[in-house]
Parts: sequence; structure tokens; C-alpha cells
Amino acid sequence: MHTLANPAAPATVVLSTSGTTVEDVIAVARGNARVELSADAVGALAAARQIVDALAAKPEPVYGVSTGFGALATRHIGPELRAQLQRNIVRSHAAGMGPRVEREVVRALMFLRLKTVASGHTGVRPEVAQTMADVLNAGITPVVHEYGSLGCSGDLAPLSHCALALMGEGDAEGPDGTVRPAGELLAAHGIAPVELREKEGLALLNGTDGMLGMLIMAIADLKKLYTSADITAALSLEALLGTEKVLAPELHVIRPHPGQGASADNMLRVLEGSGLTGHHQDDAPRVQDAYSVRCAPQVAGAGRDTISYAITVAERELAAAVDNPVVLPDGRVESNGNFHGAPVAYVLDFLAIAAADLGSITERRTDRLLDKNRSHGLPAFLADDAGVDSGLMIAQYTQAALVSEMKRLANPASVDSIPSSAMQEDHVSMGWSAARKLRTTIDNLTRIVAVELYAATRGIELRHGLTPAPASQAVIAAVRAAGVQGPGPDRFLAPDLAAADAFVRSGALVAAVEPVTGPLA
Repeated sequence: MHTLANPAAPATVVLSTSGTTVEDVIAVARGNARVELSADAVGALAAARQIVDALAAKPEPVYGVSTGFGALATRHIGPELRAQLQRNIVRSHAAGMGPRVEREVVRALMFLRLKTVASGHTGVRPEVAQTMADVLNAGITPVVHEYGSLGCSGDLAPLSHCALALMGEGDAEGPDGTVRPAGELLAAHGIAPVELREKEGLALLNGTDGMLGMLIMAIADLKKLYTSADITAALSLEALLGTEKVLAPELHVIRPHPGQGASADNMLRVLEGSGLTGHHQDDAPRVQDAYSVRCAPQVAGAGRDTISYAITVAERELAAAVDNPVVLPDGRVESNGNFHGAPVAYVLDFLAIAAADLGSITERRTDRLLDKNRSHGLPAFLADDAGVDSGLMIAQYTQAALVSEMKRLANPASVDSIPSSAMQEDHVSMGWSAARKLRTTIDNLTRIVAVELYAATRGIELRHGLTPAPASQAVIAAVRAAGVQGPGPDRFLAPDLAAADAFVRSGALVAAVEPVTGPLA
């Protein structure tokens, strides 16, 4: 899984009791920022632990402290078995299967679990929290597998594999990228394995941290992709000799969706000074451009507004303490359902739907550029010698295959539920699954935008005698310098497409435009 480039992250992130920020999650997950616990977090951890210890000493059973878990919560566990109980829940729940999850996802997962632990609502000892920070700071990444979370009672299997590494068991990847037994890696970095006590095993694996981490990174990637898609839409409009009049701000202010206005403004600024837009009025009048061109701001803008809603959900979850049971300030330890992933799962699915539609409209513009009957004078498939050359015919096939997969991935995971734990956990969110498919969707969307970039820049260059916008000229110069070749006879196309993909993925497309347009939304 490849992700879009991110700006330089802060070197150190300090966790307090009040949650964390989107920027801090990305700094730790992708930027390897160091993690420290604030003094108030350490104090809150110690205070909550005193409450748990007091309850553990009482004869009355308390869920998670002196009982079994899930459907086994009715059994009271004596003091002599409680350490074993906490070890066992971690070992038994570390039952993931399938391919390894990406390093950045695991780092986000661990950091977000530490965020909740640092809230002082979990009853975990300060030394366990410090070990979690030490493992992150050492660059040790537990091996976590693709399957094992239903997005309810937390991302159980993924978090359990992380907790297992804290105990010095299982496998983990070192900072050099080599997978070794976790105990060896801890020893090599001078980290003592934790000996879990009452409630601590449960507290380490009972949160929405994996799906939330993937949501936060998806938001960051999609924000950049939507700006890139506005740019390529503007380039396609220009190559098709479309009219920029539909982008006028007075048309968008009367339908005041913020995202729509932002996308229209981005496109208008890219097209400023173009000698191609509206040129069709001189020789082949068109009353209106096709929907895929004319409605680009409406579709992309709706996606932007979806991202804004997703940010609201993510920020609320970042301020939350997600555990069961939780330690309350008045000394109570209460069971709850805050671990249910529905709020996060819904927006993960919503983003996949919006991204699929953006991929779909992007592909339609590319297809229009290649069709000589609809491209207003461009050669068939943008080929050098159509018939002898096939041009970009199969590049559009590849784009269409990616769009088709995105449509399948847009089927919501959160509408499904498979009961588990002997019907105690009889409704689950499938939020982890929603997050996993969204990551694939974002990868596909990046490639789809790259194909449009490839086709649109070639189309503009084939409009001989007409002068493109200064921003378009800047894009063409930058993308050619990056190894994406221009018009000409057929050649091995995959390397060009890979270079275009890298150009979009790295943020170079936006970087090429903004010196001309100013910062884009």
C-alpha cells in the first residue's frame, strides 16, 4: 500500500489526558515522531490504577478486573489466577490471519491505544503506558494481520498482536525492517516485557484504534487527491476546448455547498489565462459541455464535504476514551458500549462511496478525450498515427478496471454484522473492514487521477497553435521532467503510467501548480 507524501512531521508528540490531534497521529504513524507522556497523564494513570487495585482487593466481582470476558463474564476469577487471565486474553485474542498490515497502520493503532490509556480512564499502570511509548520510539512494529477485527469490542485481534509484543511474545519488525521474535527486539533496545495485572490485558485491546488510524490517514490522502483531481479536471476541460464559464463563483454561491465552491475555484484558477477554453465557440458551437466536464465541481465538491464530516467524526473519536469497562473520576468502574465502531465505520464507508464516484467521473473525462467523435478535434485515442498506433486506448482500460473495483469496494461494510462471542457480541460494526477497503480505494483513485493527467496533458499538447494556461504549462513541464513522456508513436506505456502515478502520489502535481495559482483548497 502506497500513501501520499506528507509534510515534515513534528519530532516529538506529547500525550496528555485530553486526547490527541489528527496531525499528531500522522506524525507518529508516518513521520516516526517520538512519543512522550505528559506529567498530568502519568498522574491520571496512577490515580486510576489505585481505583482498580482497590476494587481488585474486594470480594465482589468487577467486570474486566476479577471476571472473565465477553460471554465468560459471569465467572469470578480469584487473585491467584488474574495475572494468567490477563496474559491469556492477549494470547488467545492474537488470532489474526492473512497478509501483514502496513507499518504506518500498526504505528497509528499503537499510538491511539496509548492515547486512550493516557486518558486515565483505563486503569493501566504508568509503567505499562511508558513501555508502549518506548516500543513506538524504538521503531518496533508488531506483526499484525489483515483479518481478525469485527470492529466491535475494539479491533481485538490487531490490538492483541500489539499487546503480545509488549509481553515479549510473537513477532515484530525492527527499525531495520527485519522481522524477529518480539522478545529479542525488546531486549536489543533495553525494554523489559510487561507483566500484565488486573484489567490491563483487556484495556490494551478494547478500542477502535485501527479503524480510526486508517480513517485519519485516509482523510489526509483524500484531501490531497481531491486537489489533484480538481487540477486534472481543469486540464481535461482545457484539452476538450470546454468553457470555464460554468466555474464562475456567482453560479456556485447560489448553491452554497462549501466543497463545490472550493473545487470550482481551484479549477478556475488553474485555467486562468488559457487560450483553449471556449475556443469551440468559433468553429463548432456547443451549448453545454458534457456532465463529466460541466459537473466536475459538484461531484468533487460533494466528496470534499464528505471529508469535512469525516474530520468531525475523527476529531470526536480522538477526544474519546474508548475502553470497557472505564474508570470514572468518582471511582466507579462501569461497563459501556463505547468500543462499538459504528461512528467510524459509517464515515469510512461514506468516503469510499465518494471516492468511487470521483474515480468514475474522472474516467469518463478520460474516455471523452480518447474518442474522436466527442473530443472536438483530437486524434483517436490521442494516437500519433491512429490505426498504426493505439495511443492511450488501453490506458483507459486500466483506468476502467480500477473504477470497476472501486464501485465494488463502495459496497458498505458497516451494513453487515456477524454475531460473535456466543451471541454476547451480537451486533458488530465491521469498521476495520471498511477501513481496509478504503485504503485500496484510495490507491485506485490515485492511479485513476494519474491516467487522466497523462491523457489531458497529451491532449493539450496536441492542440497546436493554441496557448494553454500558465498553470497547465507548469504542469506539463514538471510532469515531462518527471519522466512522463508526451505525444508520439506507441511505446511501452506502463513506465509512463507508473511515473504519472508517482507524480500524483508524491504531491508533485499540486506543487507544480501552486506557484502559478497560489495555494489551492
